[in-house]
Amino acid sequence: MLLHPENNWFIVCLCRKDDPDRAPKFKKVLRLYKANGIMGNLDDGPKQMPMDTKVVQKVILSLLPKQNFDLILTHSPSGEYNRHLRHEEIGRAVMELWKNKKINTKELWAFAFEDGNKKYYPQVIKGASIHQELPQAIWKEKYLIITEVYGFEKAGFEAQTTPKNEAFWSFENSIAAQEWLEKEKIQP
Repeated sequence: MLLHPENNWFIVCLCRKDDPDRAPKFKKVLRLYKANGIMGNLDDGPKQMPMDTKVVQKVILSLLPKQNFDLILTHSPSGEYNRHLRHEEIGRAVMELWKNKKINTKELWAFAFEDGNKKYYPQVIKGASIHQELPQAIWKEKYLIITEVYGFEKAGFEAQTTPKNEAFWSFENSIAAQEWLEKEKIQP
């Protein structure tokens, strides 16, 4: 997003709408990105329980503007950093909504990171469709959003894992996304 500030970004955060700490920070980030956005209130705490895909889909549809998109970025349904359950459910729900024509986009990207099942900090997946190294100034801006706007400690996980290299799985149609899910053995 920082690489393309000219785009008309809309950011959907499915969790923490009522969080008195996180919600105002999200709004500040929207202003920094010159983006529009909205928050939902799904649980994403450390002891989260699995959530029915239909519930996640319903929340996505209630928050997402009803329009066609050029690009949707989402979490990876195969996990990314630290196998965050809610992120995986969101990634699967977005792909399922696209397959069922409930959301429309020309292209969908899903984050492509892995951490060796928590053996090391997340790193890009070498076989991902898209790889990009962030210019130092862009990475620094991203890092400052994590440490200064969101207030994560510089020695903490969030700051230490702010990637200088990014990777994404890229899909030009929902059929390709579904084939990838099957190949990766990811259950809808």
